[in-house]
Amino acid sequence: MKEKRIYNFNPGPAALPLPVLEEIRESFLNFGGSGMSVTEVSHRSAQFDEVINDAIERTKRLLKLDDKFRVLFIQGGASMQFCMIPMNFMKDGQSADYVNTGTWSTKAIKEAQIQGKTVNVVASSEDKDFSYIPKDIPFNSDAVYAHITSNNTIKGTQWASFPDTKGVPLISDMSSDIMSRAFDVNPFGFIYAGAQKNIGPAGVCMAIIREDMLEMVPDSVPSMLKYTTYSSKNSLYNTPPCFAIYTVQLVLKWLEETIGGLDKMEEINRKKADRLYSFIDSSDFYRGTAELESRSIMNITFRLPSEELEKSFVQKGLENDLGGLKGHRSVGGCRASIYNPTPPEAVETLVDFMKTFEKENG
Repeated sequence: MKEKRIYNFNPGPAALPLPVLEEIRESFLNFGGSGMSVTEVSHRSAQFDEVINDAIERTKRLLKLDDKFRVLFIQGGASMQFCMIPMNFMKDGQSADYVNTGTWSTKAIKEAQIQGKTVNVVASSEDKDFSYIPKDIPFNSDAVYAHITSNNTIKGTQWASFPDTKGVPLISDMSSDIMSRAFDVNPFGFIYAGAQKNIGPAGVCMAIIREDMLEMVPDSVPSMLKYTTYSSKNSLYNTPPCFAIYTVQLVLKWLEETIGGLDKMEEINRKKADRLYSFIDSSDFYRGTAELESRSIMNITFRLPSEELEKSFVQKGLENDLGGLKGHRSVGGCRASIYNPTPPEAVETLVDFMKTFEKENG
């Protein structure tokens, strides 16, 4: 019997590719002929070595990483990186630049400040309720790094192109748009992404670190908070979140072998976003919240004429097998998260529903 599936627009934990879920189901009781579930296989086994090493190699191929980059898997999500980054890269007397584009940037800034670190907030879009990405940013040449959030799930904004930091290592939280598009990794000293939005389930954070950044890590950092611990042990210093890493590996395999890489994935993602934004822009009933040049292709945020209509929209959507359309609790409104696994037909179905809802309530 075919399982009932809805179109999942949740912002995270979010949709996973159906072929990945099906492969997980097949391996859940007997992984690779081992007679054990994938959740039971030892992280010290040759079978798991194959999983984690394959995930690393696929990441390198998809992002075109050369040998100066290391791929790590760390527990604690992106939020753990907010404190680990200044702890690992900023010594006493040094400073770092941060660009504040919303909730996650604000949290990253706070985690650095509570350690007594010197943080320069060199640009912010708070003046317009974080509805845009700042331009012409005055980065400091003596900063040890410059931190940005590449995509902002709550406000629906995204860096269309990354800023020129004039050689200062760029660090980015890419939790909600990693692997959604191709980009030049060379300006980045460190990239991190909680898996549960675009590449896997909750429980693991992918971290990509340039080797020169590893040289900055002081010995005084506790072992489990030190990037060199993970890099020296291939992320196997302690028991890692094996099942989450396995799922990430399968998603990367899907991206590489089924989709055909990041150029193709970006093409699909832009078509999905353009379709939804075009409809919103053509309507007097729906209103996008992000400024045109800063719109995210991952998280489409919009409002209806009233909060009552928004509540009805979310409920009626769910009744029509369209889940996860409620905006973040801090801002309200509505949001459709159309990450990599969200198929184009999901967006078409959503647009058809939006047309009907507008006709009935406009």
